Amino acid sequence: MTLIERHRAVLPNWLALYYADPIEIVSGHGRRVTDANGKSYLDFFAGILTNALGYDVAEVGDAVRKQLDTGIMHTSTLYLIRAQVELAEKIAALSGIPDAKVFFTNSGTEANETALMLATQHRRSNQVLAMRNSYHGRAFATVGVTGNRGWSASALSPVRVSYVHGGYRYRGPFAGLSDADYIKACTEDLREVITTMTSGDVACMIAEPIQGVGGFCVPPDGLYGSFAEVLAEHGILFISDEVQTGWGRTGEHFWGIGAHGVTPDMMTFAKGLGNGLAIGGVVARAEVMDCLNANSISTFGGNPVATVGAAAVLDYIADHDLQASAAELGDRLLAGLRALEVPAVGDVRGKGLMVGIELIEPDGAPAPAKAVAVLEACRARGLLVGKGGLHNNVIRLAPPMTVTADEVDEALDALTGALGEL
Repeated sequence: MTLIERHRAVLPNWLALYYADPIEIVSGHGRRVTDANGKSYLDFFAGILTNALGYDVAEVGDAVRKQLDTGIMHTSTLYLIRAQVELAEKIAALSGIPDAKVFFTNSGTEANETALMLATQHRRSNQVLAMRNSYHGRAFATVGVTGNRGWSASALSPVRVSYVHGGYRYRGPFAGLSDADYIKACTEDLREVITTMTSGDVACMIAEPIQGVGGFCVPPDGLYGSFAEVLAEHGILFISDEVQTGWGRTGEHFWGIGAHGVTPDMMTFAKGLGNGLAIGGVVARAEVMDCLNANSISTFGGNPVATVGAAAVLDYIADHDLQASAAELGDRLLAGLRALEVPAVGDVRGKGLMVGIELIEPDGAPAPAKAVAVLEACRARGLLVGKGGLHNNVIRLAPPMTVTADEVDEALDALTGALGEL
């Protein structure tokens, strides 16, 4: 049996795979990976924004090997873990949240699940506000607050959710408005939702500063600052889901929410922090973090191997000023794409090294088949990209933050050819 046949025999049918002929990645270095057939690719999706530094990074590998040499891969949070404390201190300081505390998990899904539990417990309410077209994970509560039918597997949920406008600007009733008018219309919608669809004592709003799975949708700067003013009037907590936007990837700010002039009550994080190691977490005001009145632990969250690796990632990002690089090379990527004259491209959007290309039919309708065609055409040209969006018609570009200018130009050449085939 081939590997794909074995995969389909023992793994769920709903476990998505890219490409008509899926690839097995067996090695990597820098921003390039090699498949089982020996073909090399320039990776512009980075394990869904997870390999923030790329592959075979000595500083991270050395830190992990040093920890492995101690013989301690795991102790659990029932014992003191020096690397966990030190990483929490770094993240608390970087968060900008006053009196911040940190809880580590194994993934972004688990981080968002934890944040929702904290918010509902702190506010003694199961009512949650979320964004249309959002994605927050595949667990029970996170599926419940995901505003994208393609990723919402169940209508059952432990929380009661009301959805508001604002995340996906290209389509919808407010498309075409100026930034100021868009923010005003969405803020008025938020007020109406609270008034008409909730009992008032809402626990929290959870939002991605840039919607990831939703197609790298970027709202106007300041939208969530305006929302936060309304939330504050009602005592509603604000959770910024930074699983994809954290660690400087957007270029202009270390956290995506920085573009909106507001400090949230909680932020969730994961993906790029571990550069492939399984780690996530929540950073929150101490009052919120400490609200649980029952014992709890995390068996694997904050384990020594993941936390020493994550600390090395943060040091690398700071030492090499990758936030500034993301801003510069993201502008280069966006400019190159916006210069293309391809009728099938309806929108090019993004910040830093988070760029989305929305593909459309001649009448402006979403074109998911074209996205599949571009995905395959890029692969044929040695470029790996992502796909997403509410209608599965958006090409997602998120290379490792160590990407070079020459590699951006190489990707632009491949994208130009792939889009040209349309």
